[in-house]
Formats: sequence, structure tokens, C-alpha cells
Amino acid sequence: QVQLVEAGGGLVQPGGSLRLSCAASRNIFSIFLLGWFRQAPGKEREMVGTVTSGATTNYADSMKGRFTISRDGAKNTMYLQMNNLKPEDTAVYYCYASLDGRPYWGQGTQVTVSS
Repeated sequence: QVQLVEAGGGLVQPGGSLRLSCAASRNIFSIFLLGWFRQAPGKEREMVGTVTSGATTNYADSMKGRFTISRDGAKNTMYLQMNNLKPEDTAVYYCYASLDGRPYWGQGTQVTVSS
């Protein structure tokens, strides 16, 4: 099992940056697949990006070049660096882990992009 706790959401102006964190309750490099998803009001949850235990990353097309996933083994934490944020990036962002064939989710953190 793994527990995931997100932090770092908030209000940011268009064009600004924000970094989200996801603290895991176990060795983060032992987790087969980690990722970020988001859900805007009235919309389905969508993938932002993922990273495998082998460090292969994958991003949704609309996030490529703006969002970057990284991991810190010393802190067992995954990050999502978001740059050049747009109003359409407004959503609740969720940390995700796939471990032993089971999905795990964090509680979510709100990101609002508005002037």
C-alpha cells in the first residue's frame, strides 16, 4: 500500500508558474507508475503526465513543454512543475500511483489560474 499527500496548489495569474508536490509513504522509486491527473468542473478526470519506476515520462499533448514531472528519492516525493499556466489549467490536481496492480489516489489540490 501507499498513501499520497499533495500540496502546493493555489491561485496564480496566467503565464505564471506553480509547483505541486506529492509525498508518498514509501520508497518512491519502488512504485511502478506515478502520475498526475486533473479534473476541471464539469469535466472528466484527465491525465497530465506519468513517470515509471524506470524514469520514463509521458505527458498529455497540451502539457508538453509546459509541465515537468520529477522525483526526489530522499524525500519520497514527486513534483509537478507547471509553467506558462493558462486559465484552462484550472482544476483539482490529483497524485496517482499504481502499485502491485492497484491504483492509489491522493486527496487532490486545487489550482486556479486567473487574473
